[in-house]
Amino acid sequence: MKILVINAGSSSLKFQLIDMDDESVKAKGLVERIGIEGTHFKQTVAEGNKVIEFTRNMADHTEAIAAVLEALTDKENGAIESLDEIGACGHRVLHGGETFKASALVTEESMKAIEDLVPLGPLHQPPNIAGIKACQAVMPGKPNVAVFDTAFHQTMPPKAFLYAVPYEYYKTLKVRRYGFHGTSHRFIAGETPKYLGKDPKDCKFIICHLGNGSSLSAIVGGKVVDTSMGLTPLEGIVMGTRSGDLDPAVLEYIMDNTGMDIHQMLNTLNKKSGYAGLSVSSDMRDVKAAAAAGDEQAQTAVDIWTYRLQKYIGSYMAAVQGADAIVFTAGIGENDTEAIAKVIEGFEWMGIKIDPAKNVRGACGIISTDDSTVKVLRIPTNEELPIARDTLEIVSNL
Repeated sequence: MKILVINAGSSSLKFQLIDMDDESVKAKGLVERIGIEGTHFKQTVAEGNKVIEFTRNMADHTEAIAAVLEALTDKENGAIESLDEIGACGHRVLHGGETFKASALVTEESMKAIEDLVPLGPLHQPPNIAGIKACQAVMPGKPNVAVFDTAFHQTMPPKAFLYAVPYEYYKTLKVRRYGFHGTSHRFIAGETPKYLGKDPKDCKFIICHLGNGSSLSAIVGGKVVDTSMGLTPLEGIVMGTRSGDLDPAVLEYIMDNTGMDIHQMLNTLNKKSGYAGLSVSSDMRDVKAAAAAGDEQAQTAVDIWTYRLQKYIGSYMAAVQGADAIVFTAGIGENDTEAIAKVIEGFEWMGIKIDPAKNVRGACGIISTDDSTVKVLRIPTNEELPIARDTLEIVSNL
């Protein structure tokens, strides 16, 4: 069976067509600027490295999905002959709240529950829903499965997910830590024990998903016991444009002195902060290049990012009561060897050491020295494959 995996953003749509017989990616692509002048479409088909690329205005996600299906079945450069080859669609959905602790078949009932969770994810949930409805409109009768960013983290105990605010806010508003990047953390949690040569039930490790958006998770016996993002993806370490952890009183102080309202303030914290706010760019490569050229503020931004990450790793060492491994993944985690080495330098006093010969770009697996007290790993993530796997499992039981 072939599964079409959809990741719909507010004005973008990423997609992959995965053949579940061998879990190979048959085609993948990106639609950008949906609903904006100059919508851009690009699809790459694995066999023959065939590319379809064009610019054509698309008013909404339904038009974008129609373009995806048109490209996938293109006679010359497509990946399949007919839409009948697509068995189901799997969708990344930001928020499952406490309602969804696992992936779910999209039905009238489950769709209503997903829509009811919009207040917990007002920026991301609506486009996720639009992606599902677009597939339903263009491919009526085709099964759709929702895979939630938050679901993998639902094993956290109350001591990890509750905030120290009046308990009534949890009871009435479900204010708590949920965590995100769940499909990435789940994939890495499944891969890490293979490199350690241990049963997942016997493993304790820390996953560092480091990209423009970043989050950590503490894993014990294959389950999450803590994670760095909170009610929203704003909490945690310093990110590309997100502030991460912050004294809440800072908001009131800035708003009182600038005239900003709460929506403007949150927009600043989500889109204009992080190392972009501290320095020259939301891309760590640009920040490090500026630092290397002598920009002191850029160097400070790098130092803050490194320090905050070290603090989280240290606290999660305590959360798991001694880790077997620290695992790095995603854009920075997979590619920035210098940044990872600098982070681990902060733990050399614990006997954790990087092997420079192993810590090279493209290397996958253990990158620590043989005598390191805790293993350090780099594992490429795959956020689409867990979505495809869950979709296959659910529709196979229909």
